[in-house]
Amino acid sequence: MTVDFSPTAVILAAGLGTRLRPLSYQVPKPLFPIINRPLLGLILAQLHAAGFRRVGINTHHRADEIKAFLEANTPTELEIYLSYEPVILGTAGGIRQLAGFLGETPFLVINGDIVTDLDLAATYQAHHPEALATLVLHDYPRFNNVWLSQGDRIAAFGPARLPMSTAPPLAFTGVQVISPRLFNYIAPGLFVNIIDVYRQAIAAGEVVAAHREEGFYWQDIGTPQDYLEIHRRLLAGELPVLANFLPPLTDPFLDAGAVLGPRVCCDGGVCLGAGVRVGEEAYLKNTVLWADTVVDPGVRLVDCLVGRGVRVRESAVARTLTGGPEPS
Repeated sequence: MTVDFSPTAVILAAGLGTRLRPLSYQVPKPLFPIINRPLLGLILAQLHAAGFRRVGINTHHRADEIKAFLEANTPTELEIYLSYEPVILGTAGGIRQLAGFLGETPFLVINGDIVTDLDLAATYQAHHPEALATLVLHDYPRFNNVWLSQGDRIAAFGPARLPMSTAPPLAFTGVQVISPRLFNYIAPGLFVNIIDVYRQAIAAGEVVAAHREEGFYWQDIGTPQDYLEIHRRLLAGELPVLANFLPPLTDPFLDAGAVLGPRVCCDGGVCLGAGVRVGEEAYLKNTVLWADTVVDPGVRLVDCLVGRGVRVRESAVARTLTGGPEPS
């Protein structure tokens, strides 16, 4: 599905990735590979397919790497505007700094750390015209903390049930459509959280609307376990919409130059980055190896995420293996 004109989108990509350290010392979270394709590239491809042609992206942590990736990989049809934050500005402050680029029409915002097959064109069209913002919500018990009042109007955020709410809480997906008048509630140049802005706006009588969706895939990459689960489901063929934006999927998935030694057993959910070498009689299951990793002969890795350029000499289960912290 495509829209009739070319709306603008924002990708929030300035986060520090603290929950994924020390991996995020190696690679900024928006460039974490999903089947060896940087997540930011996947999101841009989805926006492009949905009809978006102008995209603003805020950066902070390892911003030069994000800029270099975009310079080498952005489709010519996309206009990219980078907004560097020397001091991180938060989920609202980062959007506010993009105000000059965003103009006077509603724009879509998507977090740069989520993997989803949500129809982004339909999401944009679902924006309530009178609303300050329209947030895409779904039922995700781990994050359910958004309360609705009458209809599709958001009343509050937080763990406590509201007296006027008869429905259970839902979770915010990190995908939203925002009216430019939201900028009236955000002081420029300051760290501001978007949820705090919505609380203030709701208290002032503004409509912050909910767009409830079901039957789509959504996962953030906030933990190594979540990241591995994304790969397991993709390689199992469970996410065909997302697969359209990725290389042809095989399990195991081997990138260019990856080599499996004799009698290596890959037992499902295995993704190998460029230049990976796996020694003979190794065993891999539900494991992702980033580029240039070396696995010694006979090593068994189960439910493991291995960072770039690591040599793995011993077997491991449910571990994140890196070469140690790197300066940010």
